[in-house]
Amino acid sequence: MSENPVIKPTKRIYRYQFEISEWSKQNFTQDPIDPLLGITEEVGELNHAVLKQRQGIRKGVDPVVSKALIEDALGDIFIYMCDFAQRNNIDLEFAIRDTWEKVSKRNWVENKETGIKD
Repeated sequence: MSENPVIKPTKRIYRYQFEISEWSKQNFTQDPIDPLLGITEEVGELNHAVLKQRQGIRKGVDPVVSKALIEDALGDIFIYMCDFAQRNNIDLEFAIRDTWEKVSKRNWVENKETGIKD
């Protein structure tokens, strides 16, 4: 049995994208690049949380706190991604689905050069 349960979404990504965009319009200037800077900041926070967890120091010692920090960073990254996509006229749900369709066909175990089955 898998340790990770299958999580069924309760909302479609495009719905989050719309709601986050509306919230962002009320709270921030609408420079199309700003959310990308937020993504970068949050990836740094995610790296910091994972590093401290691996090192077993600071808040990384407590697995509950460490997991909460990682979840928070991932949630923030998703929020910034939705906002960036909306500000730049990108359908994030389509982008994920289209890219996953390509990536899921790759098999790096069978073909270490390209990942594509011969």
